[in-house]
Amino acid sequence: MDLRKLKTLIDLVSESGIAELEITEGEGKVRIVKFSQTHQPVAYAAPVAPPSYAPAAPAAGASAGAAPEAAPVVAGHTVKAPMVGTFYRAANPGSAVFVEVGQTVKEGEPLCIIEAMKLLNEIEADKSGVITEILVENGEPVEYGQPLFVIV
Repeated sequence: MDLRKLKTLIDLVSESGIAELEITEGEGKVRIVKFSQTHQPVAYAAPVAPPSYAPAAPAAGASAGAAPEAAPVVAGHTVKAPMVGTFYRAANPGSAVFVEVGQTVKEGEPLCIIEAMKLLNEIEADKSGVITEILVENGEPVEYGQPLFVIV
């Protein structure tokens, strides 16, 4: 299930009278619950073991320290994470990375993958230019809005 489908489901729950929606697609499972206090839907996923090429749990503490360091770097257009998940530079552990520093990219070209709830979401360039920095290490967890790449 991609991000657009998930957003559509969240909108459906928020605009309708239903309080809860649960959908299973393949091995993935999404549960959206609307709380009466906030009137906003919240998406939950069943606990899932990380893939074999993901880092161990201590990396979560490292990403908390990395986000403030990356924030001041604004020497061009910053591509930010559209969701919370795990950042991967390649489609598979043995595959070539999508982009390298110094590489020219076109708008819409894939830059990385963010895994969220066992779904692999391809993140595309929202601007054409040259990749000057990659701000996240492969396999690190990322937060919503966290800078990932700088394009000039």
